[in-house]
Amino acid sequence: MIITTCESVPGYRILEITGLTRGSCIRAKHLGKDIGAGLKSLVGGELKGYSELLEESREEAIGRMIEQADKLGADAVIGMRFVSSQVMSGAAEFLAYGTAVKLAKD
Repeated sequence: MIITTCESVPGYRILEITGLTRGSCIRAKHLGKDIGAGLKSLVGGELKGYSELLEESREEAIGRMIEQADKLGADAVIGMRFVSSQVMSGAAEFLAYGTAVKLAKD
């Protein structure tokens, strides 16, 4: 599956738009990571526990978006974007979305 933030894929032409595809993931902070992050914020530096949590969440959202694109019969997702929002204190949703398309090689 080709995934791009561009509106086209070089070397291919869009045959059909099969629809909007999206995948989301809601994650909560881990208490142990939260305590560690609080201590780290006193001295500065990267909050690795949170960086890992965000990366895992983005990957999960992308995976779910790809699953939906496959169900739509797509070859690619164009115009892919991420959005995140807080759904409750300590929990956030990560959404990956784009346009599912069928392609043909130029």
